[in-house]
Amino acid sequence: MSEPKQPGAGSGLRKLLVMPHTYVLLVIIILLAALLTYVIPAGEFERAEDVNSGRTVVVPGSYEETEASPFNPLLFPVSIVEGFNDSSDIIFFILIIGGTFQIIMSTGAIDAVTGRTTRLFSKRSAFVIPAFLALFSVGGFTMGMSTESMVFVPIGILIARSLGYDAITGTAMVILGSNIGFTAGLLNPFSVGVAQSIAEVPLFSGMWLRAIILILLLIITSLYIIRYANKVKQDQRNSLVYELETEQNQADIEGVAVDSTITGKHMMAISVFLIGIIVLLWGVSVHEWYILEISSLFLAMGIVAGLVSGYGPSRISKEFVKGAKSIVMGALMIGLARAVIVVLEDGAIIDTIVFYASTVVDTMPSSLQVLGMYLFQVFVNLFITSGSGQAAITMPIMTPLGDLLGVTRQTGVLAFQLGDGFTNLINPTSSTLMGALAVSGIAFQKWFRFAWPLIVIWIVFGGIMVVIANLIHYQ
Repeated sequence: MSEPKQPGAGSGLRKLLVMPHTYVLLVIIILLAALLTYVIPAGEFERAEDVNSGRTVVVPGSYEETEASPFNPLLFPVSIVEGFNDSSDIIFFILIIGGTFQIIMSTGAIDAVTGRTTRLFSKRSAFVIPAFLALFSVGGFTMGMSTESMVFVPIGILIARSLGYDAITGTAMVILGSNIGFTAGLLNPFSVGVAQSIAEVPLFSGMWLRAIILILLLIITSLYIIRYANKVKQDQRNSLVYELETEQNQADIEGVAVDSTITGKHMMAISVFLIGIIVLLWGVSVHEWYILEISSLFLAMGIVAGLVSGYGPSRISKEFVKGAKSIVMGALMIGLARAVIVVLEDGAIIDTIVFYASTVVDTMPSSLQVLGMYLFQVFVNLFITSGSGQAAITMPIMTPLGDLLGVTRQTGVLAFQLGDGFTNLINPTSSTLMGALAVSGIAFQKWFRFAWPLIVIWIVFGGIMVVIANLIHYQ
């Protein structure tokens, strides 16, 4: 006979091995960042305005160590509050998105349109995935759409679920698509445009290779998502967010949306939404709208959509609060994620990390230096998720280094844009990622499990493309 198990013996070990809550995970990362301020010396570059880009950039060779300012443990709560304060615009943006979409969805309009989409693509549902990726990549490579893409995540999820997929599939169709476009950056003014200006390369030159990279990334990513989505469609238990899916009302997932009829009120609500999206695209591309303007637009969209659907002020308020309440947990993650950067900035160690990482590239064997430039950008992106911000800090250092190494400036820009883009979608300090996860209700750990193999594939692919660019003296 087998010996009886000691009660609690295995359960205690299992409790230790269980992945912690996302908030706990982010607090651990904040503490690790705080620890780095005791290990890494403080330092900074001098900064000056670049005449070509008009941005404040670092002055090459100006790095100096400064007086150490290690993290004060007593100020730990202050750092978290500063993180919330610094990201308050994005937090409120996400809450407004949640409230607005709840108003529109409560009218039944989105369910009805989703039902039509389901019938249209029921026998060729896999084509929806590359279509969404391609569509959102256009926004990424033309107007640098990144944070803005999270407003479309609820639509992606609804369509994915109606086709038998899950929330991860719907979220991936949207944010991976915009990230691919942003990274390939054919006409992206915020990454490629700034980097080429600093490197004194003709604006948006070398587009032919970036177009090839865009197409190959779309193919690779489509195959990856389709493979996962088909597993989910065959058996919902294969979903990484199976618990989240089972919490959804089964009628919302399968029955009601397919059978719904589009009424006059539905058409009016959808018209408000579509007009709002057109205004959004116009505002972002022509007037450089960002979080403040987009938040205001979505707030107005929600109110107007409710009014044309026959809702009174109280019903609109009730639905808005319901939608905002459903994503509060995810919205607060953004403040915690920002606190990591607050700690690193207060400790004045980000410039030090950039300086020593660049010296490592300089000492690498010549055959590996172009890869070193690329991996340097991948590494720095873990600490600086802003494309234009990373360009302003790294390109003044990498451009003269590339000249000394015989690497063309266009190749240096390519190393930057690929290194800047790939890790954003597994980086917990990325407001775009955490915002999208907040809207979708997906835990960071679940998303990381889905995305990390693809990010590894992307990084390897990027390294290959940078090496090819160096071999052909990409101009």
